[in-house]
Amino acid sequence: MKHLVFVYGTLKENFPNFGKNQGIRVPGIFTTLERYPLYLMGERFSPCLIDTPGHGERVSGQVFEVDEAAFATMDTLERITEADGYQRVVLELEFVQDQDARTIKACSYLKQAAHCTTAMVRAGPLSEYTLGHATLYQQRS
Repeated sequence: MKHLVFVYGTLKENFPNFGKNQGIRVPGIFTTLERYPLYLMGERFSPCLIDTPGHGERVSGQVFEVDEAAFATMDTLERITEADGYQRVVLELEFVQDQDARTIKACSYLKQAAHCTTAMVRAGPLSEYTLGHATLYQQRS
């Protein structure tokens, strides 16, 4: 079975954890319909999309089609079984092509607000995680 996954951080093409992304990219840039806070968090400057819709910015990212094995690899990276890990959430996204806007739904990895404090925020809220932000990112040891 195939799934759509919206990636906004290190799993994007040409970003630090792209090697863990075994999906096939859906062409284009996708933006969340709802606003969400996207922050660089903690000593590792990890990009975190916080599950508080209506706050922050509309966030841009990429969409990939993944199978169960690719999903499992992403789940491990995002630590979905850990108490402070990310959770899979279905988001509505907008995609504009040739001045024609359409919406799709895709899973994404969001942090729960209870696991984030203001002291952890290094930058944001952001509307996009860029290659400049990625230079600050530190892999988990």
